[in-house]
Amino acid sequence: NKAKVSLKILIEAAKKRSEPIDHLLLYGPAGLGKTTLAYIIAREMNANIKITSGPAIEKVGDLASILTNLNSGDILFIDEAHRLNKAIEEILYPAMENRMLHIIIGKGPSARTLQLDLPPFSLIAATTRVGLLSNPLRSRFGVTFRLDFYNINDIESILERSAGLMNLQTEKEALKLIANSSRYTPRVANRLLKRVRDYAEVEGAGEVTKEMTKRALALLEIDHLGLESTDRRLIEVIIKNFNGGPVGLQALAAATSEELDTIEDIYEPYLLQLGFLHRTARGRIATKFAYEHLGLKLPPENQNLL
Repeated sequence: NKAKVSLKILIEAAKKRSEPIDHLLLYGPAGLGKTTLAYIIAREMNANIKITSGPAIEKVGDLASILTNLNSGDILFIDEAHRLNKAIEEILYPAMENRMLHIIIGKGPSARTLQLDLPPFSLIAATTRVGLLSNPLRSRFGVTFRLDFYNINDIESILERSAGLMNLQTEKEALKLIANSSRYTPRVANRLLKRVRDYAEVEGAGEVTKEMTKRALALLEIDHLGLESTDRRLIEVIIKNFNGGPVGLQALAAATSEELDTIEDIYEPYLLQLGFLHRTARGRIATKFAYEHLGLKLPPENQNLL
């Protein structure tokens, strides 16, 4: 795809100039391989990679320590970048633009700013909530890539490779079933493959067959679209408790005993992708496809739902 071609050009151009790649922002739903992609970029650039996350950088001193320990050409990967606080972001601005670290020493009128030079480095940031990044930080990334859900063929290829690494005997149809239940997400696909393998080893002869896969997925309460019991419960709450919506996120979180971030980052992206959910200014609305999937009758007043 275009992102893959653009990334290849970015890496090759940087290597020809013997420079670090431009600062890179990766965003998209969880489980699509943002961290893996950062490792691949580091390997292609023959660079060391330092891994951290937004929640792990609590104080300015934490970030200053990380930055001053970077060597020339290193890659700094920050996961969950949307959880960086404003003070941390402000330290990153000159570091990204001018390779300078500004540290304020002391307080009040006697405070002074210490300026340190940083080696050439690349920042790769990953987030599932790009809208929560401040505009000044977002604008300092030279390249921004959105990672979308994979297609079924790609997921099947990933499963075939994973099965080979695990020395598993698999049926083609079994891998198709797992791929269809994977939410178009490599992380989920590999997790399901491991669970089906466990089931096949305990309840069968170890081979991942179509029948074994069906039984394992049924035991896990995962349907043919990859929806789990929690996904279905979320839709049921919208339909049964709130007459199909609209319902606000806080009310939905309270009704399902789920965290706001969990609903937004884990459940909603796939439900939106399936067309089971609409997100509007007034709240979440279950579509007619959600009613049909759960075998529920669509009320007359909701007949215009897509």
